[in-house]
Parts: sequence; structure tokens; C-alpha cells
Amino acid sequence: MVVNKKNTILFFYSALFIFSSVHALAAEMIIGEENIPPGINLVFEGAPKDTVHPKQYFLAESVTDIHIEMLANWSDEAPHGSPAGGFVAYLEVTANIKGSGGNEIKVKLTPHLNMSDNLHYAQNIKLPGEIDEVYDVTFTISPPKDDQLGIHYDWNDEVGPLVNETVFEYKNLDFKEIALSSRR
Repeated sequence: MVVNKKNTILFFYSALFIFSSVHALAAEMIIGEENIPPGINLVFEGAPKDTVHPKQYFLAESVTDIHIEMLANWSDEAPHGSPAGGFVAYLEVTANIKGSGGNEIKVKLTPHLNMSDNLHYAQNIKLPGEIDEVYDVTFTISPPKDDQLGIHYDWNDEVGPLVNETVFEYKNLDFKEIALSSRR
């Protein structure tokens, strides 16, 4: 087999281009994974910014740094009748994001729908500081408002409320790679 220097160089640069392109289309950053009663798996993520419809209700991709998310799905340990892997609806979810420079924002994560995660809670956000700062993020998961979910006698008798308020705090998160990446 004859190795051609020109073909070797072309192969090297092609591989480098493909690797850098894949790197630019970064995957989601897992912030944390938790489980809460009654059998709910939570995954907190920082994701590349995206266009979210209807556009008038969500921060435009052009002014967004990251897409902050929480996946909430029933586990195998969920109460009878809960579909394992199914979306847990009607939660009230907020994220308080504080930069190392001292600025902070609080955002409500609302239900979103996409092809990769299906239903999840999320929001496009502009980080409250520079993208190269580190951030502390506090997620608060609260039960639905009283008029948003009816709980039947059997669930109430066996399980109680859908969830109790729960707080998760993650410190020193670096969102720079996610903020500089793209979905497309």
C-alpha cells in the first residue's frame, strides 16, 4: 500500500474539521441528577440556546446565552398507574442563577417540547454576568397551584401531594462551553 502525503494531510484536516464541528454542536451539560418522592427522576441541564415558539413569549435565541432545563419523569418506583419514563406535569419550577460577580436572576421554567427530550421544563436565559464567570444555580420544585391539578381520593389517601417543595443547589458551574455552542 502506497501512502500519499497529500491524502494523509487531507485526511488529517478532514478529521480535525469534523471533530471541531461536532464540538461546536455541544451536547447538553448535565448539572445534576436527583430523585424525589413519589418516584420522580429529575435531570438538570444547561443546553445550547434555541429558538422557542411562540416567539413572543420566550427570549430570542440571538440574545440568549443558554437554555436551562429540568427533565421530570416517573421512575420505576413511582406510584401504581404512573407511566415509567412519562413526563411529570404541573410542577412549579424556578431557577435562581447567581454569577461569581454577584449578579443574579430568577426565572420560571415552563413546559417545553422538543424532539430530543420531549416534554420538559426550560427557559432561554441571558446569564446575569459574563459567560466566563462561574455560577451557582438553585432549582426550586414546588407542587402545582391549588387550582391547576385535581388529586383524587385514592392518590391523596395513598400518596398525598404530587410533590413537596424541594430545593437543589449546584455551585461553581461553568456554562462557557454551552454558551458558545450551537444546536444547528
